Amino acid sequence: MTAETAPPAAGDTTAPAFRVVSGRPTDEELAALTLVLLAAGSGDDAPPAKRVTGSWADPAHLARVPVRHGLGGWRAGALP
Repeated sequence: MTAETAPPAAGDTTAPAFRVVSGRPTDEELAALTLVLLAAGSGDDAPPAKRVTGSWADPAHLARVPVRHGLGGWRAGALP
C-alpha cells in the first residue's frame, strides 16, 4: 500500500487528504493511516513560552546576608 498526500485545492473543501495509488487497504488500515497523518500534522513546533517572574519570587531573598559593619551598615543590612 502506498499513500500519496495531496493538498486540497484553494476553493475545494471536499478534496481528499490522500489517495491510495496501489494495493487494497482495509477500512481499518485507512483509518489508522488517517489518524497517523492527522497526528503528524497537528504538532506545535514552537517551544513553550518561558514563564517570566519578578525578583520577588527569587528564593535567594530567603537566605540571610552577612551583617555589614561600619558607617551605613544598618542601611546595607535592610536593602538587597
